Amino acid sequence: MTTHKPSHRIPAQEVDADPPAPVAVSGIAANAALPTILDNLDALVYVADFETHEMLYMNAYWQNNNLGDYWAGKKCWQVLQNADGPCSFCTNHLLIDSSGNATGIHVWEFQNKVDKRWYQCRDQAIRWTDGRLVRLEIATDITERKNMEVALQAAQQAAEKASLQDELTLLNNRRALFQFGELIIKQARRSQTPVAAIMFDLDHFKHINDTYGHEAGDAVLREVGTMLRSRVRGSDVAARIGGEEFALLLPDTQQNQALELAELLRQALHALKIPHKHTELRPTASFGIAMLADDDGRLEALLSRADEAMYLSKTKGRDNVSLYPQF
Repeated sequence: MTTHKPSHRIPAQEVDADPPAPVAVSGIAANAALPTILDNLDALVYVADFETHEMLYMNAYWQNNNLGDYWAGKKCWQVLQNADGPCSFCTNHLLIDSSGNATGIHVWEFQNKVDKRWYQCRDQAIRWTDGRLVRLEIATDITERKNMEVALQAAQQAAEKASLQDELTLLNNRRALFQFGELIIKQARRSQTPVAAIMFDLDHFKHINDTYGHEAGDAVLREVGTMLRSRVRGSDVAARIGGEEFALLLPDTQQNQALELAELLRQALHALKIPHKHTELRPTASFGIAMLADDDGRLEALLSRADEAMYLSKTKGRDNVSLYPQF
């Protein structure tokens, strides 16, 4: 439903001339029988003077749905929008051409600010029963359809998010790491900026699961996810890529900065004290760091080198950080 602020005015000589033949509205001629026909539509229908915006007609739907009784003599924006003047979204200028001739039906969707319901509006300039040019709007309530569309959109967004998120840690999953990682590499190539990768693996995680059960292991993974999310930038990609293995992609990051972050994460893991039943779990991890090379075509090469550096940390006794040798 709309209120109306015309962008064009009908030339005075046209108003004084004999009115043209009735314009068809959805196959219905604008004649004396039109109000009776419109009263039987299951939609809100109103007619307003194109020049003055005075309400000339409101169909029975208005009264039947308790939308009010008093409309005669008021402006359309007063009745429909409870406003003090023409609305910015008025479509009158779309209903006639520069010569003042009707351009046909304009269909659009709109949420009324008064009743908060959604309507599909069919607007048209026609000659009313007394010959004057008027705006005819047929507004069908589509609130239920709109609510369903919103719910479906939210469900689709949730599904998309779920497909890229690790459910347990709320970090990105492996799919997201590769999807976002390829974008990071492309951007780095364009801007000629460094990219660092950190891989880390929780030490003796199988022992935690075997000794205390998978519930304890899940508690550790959740805490690691929380710790990791709180310590990375918005531009970084932190992911759980499987089991107890994690990866970070750090755009615009030098090797010394990646080394500093890895050491901070290692110390943050040391600080974790995860209560489980009658014990306290204290996880540690082995870290590996690699830098994007000039000849890296895809993300796999970078992650592979970070993985090698991580296993170097394991061979050195775990709970430490290793760098992959730079070229």
